[in-house]
Amino acid sequence: MFAVIRMRGEVKVAPDIKTTLSMLRLHKVNHAVLVSNNKATKGMLEKIKDYVTYGEIDDKVLAKLIIKRGRLPGNKRITEEYLKSKGINNIEELISALKGGKKIQDFGIKPVFRLSPPSKGLRKKGIKRSFREGGNLGYCGQYINKLLLKMI
Repeated sequence: MFAVIRMRGEVKVAPDIKTTLSMLRLHKVNHAVLVSNNKATKGMLEKIKDYVTYGEIDDKVLAKLIIKRGRLPGNKRITEEYLKSKGINNIEELISALKGGKKIQDFGIKPVFRLSPPSKGLRKKGIKRSFREGGNLGYCGQYINKLLLKMI
């Protein structure tokens, strides 16, 4: 499972890239979504790699993301009572169901996580260069967990 965070805004974005970003529900900067690791999403991520950062998310960071930034319709927080009403005993069961192929919308949780800007900033070379060049764009592997913790 990949976590995808939009890093750049919408000025001078090509129409096909804008369409791909909207299909992934990444309408604003610092919004994050969870996507499955399959051929179709890898193609979409390769297309928008100059506007987002993405990588494999750990279970511990995913749990913290869902608890702190996960929202229900009406901007309500996720509670233990709500999870039990959906047939899930705890957050670990929810994560295992997500890793098993279920979508987060199946549990009534909004698919977009609204994050704050990262505390103590991004990597040194900013949002105009790829991760390999010292920037923050494109595939970043396990660094996405560190970045998410800064943004939660």
